[in-house]
Amino acid sequence: MLPLRTIALLVTIALVAAACAFPAGSASPGAGTSPDTGGSPPSAGGDETEAPDLNDLRVPTEGWSTDFSIASVDLGEFLGGGPPKDGIPSIDEPRFESIADAKGWLEGQAPVIALEIDGEARAYPLAILMWHEIANDTLGGVPIVVTFCPLCNTALVFERTLDGIVHDFGTTGNLRFSDLVMYDRQTETWWQQATGQAIVGSLTGAMLTFLPAQIISIDQFAETYPDGDVLSRDTGLVRDYGRNPYVGYDTADQQPFLFDGVVDGRIAPKERVATVDLGGEQVAYPYTELRKVGAVNETVGGQPLLVMWGPGVNSALDASRISDSQDAGTSGVFDPTVDGRVLSFRRDGDQPNSPIVDEETGSTWSITGLATSGSLAGTQLTPVVHGAHFWFAWAAFQPDTEIWSAP
Repeated sequence: MLPLRTIALLVTIALVAAACAFPAGSASPGAGTSPDTGGSPPSAGGDETEAPDLNDLRVPTEGWSTDFSIASVDLGEFLGGGPPKDGIPSIDEPRFESIADAKGWLEGQAPVIALEIDGEARAYPLAILMWHEIANDTLGGVPIVVTFCPLCNTALVFERTLDGIVHDFGTTGNLRFSDLVMYDRQTETWWQQATGQAIVGSLTGAMLTFLPAQIISIDQFAETYPDGDVLSRDTGLVRDYGRNPYVGYDTADQQPFLFDGVVDGRIAPKERVATVDLGGEQVAYPYTELRKVGAVNETVGGQPLLVMWGPGVNSALDASRISDSQDAGTSGVFDPTVDGRVLSFRRDGDQPNSPIVDEETGSTWSITGLATSGSLAGTQLTPVVHGAHFWFAWAAFQPDTEIWSAP
């Protein structure tokens, strides 16, 4: 028999999904569970394979102009998340506010997706994206799409220009291996959020360009980008921004919902991991291991890396209010090269909040890769595209990933 906590969470997710199609309801996917079918891990998608069998689809095709005769994945891998097409409304005309105004409703440790392009920095609170999952925006002159899948804790940002055409993205209402399936409104091709790949439709095989982004707190964003702005709650829709409809969902050893695949049991399914995929190598850094050391000097795919972990960022998927949630910490991945010299980093102390310093100059560095004191103060390390996924969600698409552990 399922534990009462699990049953309660299942009921909550089902109610959330049922309400998504209505203006005052939730906007997060999920309804019920799906069995683990075993078998081979799923392919990430990419090149078109054999002709798909439409009879395998378990989700409706009515209202879609998608070319379902072209696909790179098994159509039977899609599950309905509850809401219909666009039942989880994307943010298509985002409005922004100052950091000071945002901190009028966000606690200091509130998690945001942060990125900077051509000198412009912006933060997208998970308190908002929890309910919309997709924001179509332009930053630094670059059309981008900011995405968040609550069931996988995948916060990813992509360019949305393909072959000179700017695409706008929405939610299909479907999931594949628990992960958000997006679509572009120009061709109605379906895209896997976790991989940025087109997997069903006329653009199948295309790949969105990842942009380096990071989940940090609003306080950390303010420290690094004092002139940045923040996505506003003024979305034109009524949502209880700041409430988490997935209470307790980030319990590490809890099995994922709506995951019709193989759970990689090497670490707990919902352990947070910092992940990189470089030069054909995939490595995952569990937060429980990173917490022990704070900074890791690595080489992946021939590229030197600094992988950092630090406290001070609340989970978006713990308590009923994000402001009351546990400190999940966060990660950052950077190129450690400064003025042609590869620096080495370490945590200067035994506590999780002890500062990160470089061996060469003794400068102190923040989780955002900014030198905050010492001879290199003001220097910003170049960020590297990385994920901060739940382990099961990364492993589903990258099953050959090596798992790093602290020495």
